[in-house]
Amino acid sequence: MPQSSESPESGASDERRHTELPTPDRQLHTGAEGPVDPEDLVRLSGREPTPELVEEARQLLAEEGPAAIERYLP
Repeated sequence: MPQSSESPESGASDERRHTELPTPDRQLHTGAEGPVDPEDLVRLSGREPTPELVEEARQLLAEEGPAAIERYLP
């Protein structure tokens, strides 16, 4: 009988991949339900917030206002 190529470690690897999925939609805001903060804008771009990225987003929101979010949403 052929042995499966999966090992117990491969299951653990699958679990790790599932925990590294993108930010769930429920944690993102479209701007329709309230103001967009810089952290929202960073997460919407698919990145995890860092102080540098949050500051860049803060500046972008200051320059473009809520329209800044439109580059990520249709």
